[in-house]
Amino acid sequence: MAKIERMHLVIQGHPAPDSLSDALARAYASGLERGGARVEHLALRSLDFDPHLRAGFSGRQELEPDLLRAQAAIERSSHVAWFFPTWWAGPPALIKGFVDRTFLPGWSFAYRKRSPLPEGLLAGRSARVVTTMDSPSWWYRFWHRRSVHASFVNATLRFVGFGPVRETTFFGQNTRTAEQRAAWLRDIERIGERDARRSRPRSG
Repeated sequence: MAKIERMHLVIQGHPAPDSLSDALARAYASGLERGGARVEHLALRSLDFDPHLRAGFSGRQELEPDLLRAQAAIERSSHVAWFFPTWWAGPPALIKGFVDRTFLPGWSFAYRKRSPLPEGLLAGRSARVVTTMDSPSWWYRFWHRRSVHASFVNATLRFVGFGPVRETTFFGQNTRTAEQRAAWLRDIERIGERDARRSRPRSG
């Protein structure tokens, strides 16, 4: 009988190892483990790959070994959590380059005949996107029109089949005290435990 897994992948997308994003990722992972999940970490800054999709989808660009291992980690996960800061109303270049190179047609999505919309090939996995930003929530919503969540949550993760995709955003990072940041860590640890308990096992 196939083994039942509850593997959770935590992707760290900040280029610096001592960031708030990494601290949040570690706290979330602790909550996942307390909730009974197995956790795998993927720090994108440690991968060796060309972030440029040099010919778009019209040419073949061989995946580096680190990207092949990253794809395999996503495939065996029932839940994938992404941690990164919001810079210039978008994710860091590290996140964008990773997605451009790994979320390829035939692996993450495919267009079928007679359908204008793609099939998400990564369906069956839930996700959480955790991002920090200096902006207040009202500014992000009304001026930037939730740009990160429109592009990364909707047009990327949901596009390739992740669901449900949940969001946690920590606003006003540059004005928070040490005590307030510590409270954020406690909050995300509790969220991790809750995500572990409600995730769907994958058979493999």
